Amino acid sequence: MNPCQEAGAEQGEELTGMVCQEADLKDGEMKEVTVGDQKVLLVRTQGQFSAVGSQCSHYNAPLVKGALVGNRVRCPFHGACFNVRTGDIEEYPGLDCLPTYKVKVEEGKVYVTINKNTLKLTRRVKEMCSVGPDIKHTILLIGGGPASLVCAETLRQNCYQGRIIIITKDNLPPFDKPKLSKAMNVDSSSILLRPGDFYQQYGIEMWIQKEVVSVKPADKTVKLSDGSLQRYDQLLISTGCRARPLSCPGSDLKGVKLLQSYEDAKEIHSSCLGQKAVVIGTSFIGMEVASYLSDKAASVAVVGTGRYPYERSLGPEIGKMNMQMLEEHSVKFYMNDDAVTEIKGEGEKVKEVVLKSGTVLEADVVIAGIGVIPNSDFLAGSQLEVDSRKAVIVDKFMRTNIPDIFGAGDVTSFPLTIRGDQRVNIGHWQMSQAHGRVAALNMLKKPTKIESVPFFWTVLLGKSIRYAGYGEGYTEIIFKGKVEERKFLAFYIKDEVVVAAASLMFDPAVARLAEMMATGQTVTKAQAQ
Repeated sequence: MNPCQEAGAEQGEELTGMVCQEADLKDGEMKEVTVGDQKVLLVRTQGQFSAVGSQCSHYNAPLVKGALVGNRVRCPFHGACFNVRTGDIEEYPGLDCLPTYKVKVEEGKVYVTINKNTLKLTRRVKEMCSVGPDIKHTILLIGGGPASLVCAETLRQNCYQGRIIIITKDNLPPFDKPKLSKAMNVDSSSILLRPGDFYQQYGIEMWIQKEVVSVKPADKTVKLSDGSLQRYDQLLISTGCRARPLSCPGSDLKGVKLLQSYEDAKEIHSSCLGQKAVVIGTSFIGMEVASYLSDKAASVAVVGTGRYPYERSLGPEIGKMNMQMLEEHSVKFYMNDDAVTEIKGEGEKVKEVVLKSGTVLEADVVIAGIGVIPNSDFLAGSQLEVDSRKAVIVDKFMRTNIPDIFGAGDVTSFPLTIRGDQRVNIGHWQMSQAHGRVAALNMLKKPTKIESVPFFWTVLLGKSIRYAGYGEGYTEIIFKGKVEERKFLAFYIKDEVVVAAASLMFDPAVARLAEMMATGQTVTKAQAQ
């Protein structure tokens, strides 16, 4: 068999169930039905029935609560999209497709058939080839995040049989990084995106704890920190960003932490138990860490420069609500430009944090969440074009200014379709995965543009705020529901048009807006009202 032909399911015993009457489902509707013990999503589009797995392959959200637009269902939680005919994943986050089931309509009744061998499967790994013998072509992926992983998988799904090498500084192969700030004491095996044998099975070389220190496009080589050289035919720069360190006196004391790696998360968790923690910065990371520590540390203080957290991104109302949520769990806030002027220690250990206002906070551990810096320093001297923030500039095809070098993920500045190709740098998990896929297809000379709609979520005290679009420069916010009741939908307006939306307990509104934006529809201010 050609390694690229889809393998059909083995003909095992089948289980068929009558799930509903044909008239029960109108066009553009979906419902969750059961065959055996398996839940199935039944969908009717353009007069045709189809049946796929009922759970999103990312975090198992029930897709029946999502948004169905055309032949695509979008997950209500984090925005992943699946084709309801093929089950294939078409937008991220998540790596796997949905299983598909046979549907037939007889005498007005709808029947779904499941193969008993695959009865309990809720997800399907897309068919992939592996590395071929004697193929010298090499694609090198620098960075061990989601962009590199999706790029590697997309290459194998599209019959690329050359050598694929992922090089990462991390101690772990690609893992679920958004979990680190939300659940800091997780077991490393539970956050790996793929098990170790997956990489062997599909011939993907995983070089962990290795660092690329320079790139020489003229020779098509990269140099590693151990002095060795590695040749490539095509290269992906997906090195992400690193946490911005504090620059005040005392920032080098023991107990001052940044959250970047799995080890950092474990260390912050263990060093804060029963201790006094101070979080500097009201970024999404800073707030999630404060939320996580609120019932574990002896005390948690948060220092921020604005009036409220997220004031610029989500607006003062939502920022104030989030602040109140944490205050109810004994987190204390020091806001309004109350910057840190000094961290004082006893011996080499943190003791207190001194603020501009003169306030002194007792501290055993200090965690900084004050933004990020693109990891592009190793590109110095390579002629690769970066912007003023040092992000790698790419076009819609994820190509840099140098042939055969592509960029993806948080390290890049790319043109955003829903903003008329305005160049942006967006640190979203979902966007990195989309970048990886587009880069892979263009490496294989299958011209594909990046057209994804940004989708983001944050979790505080078990409550999820979802966000889609790109709200920078918005001039007003229109609310449905009530922010103070913690159930709302917010539309961000710029030039009389909705450019983004955020919600809490209002699913699947944000997923629906993301789908409308993805299909090129404009939502006006009047429509939002």
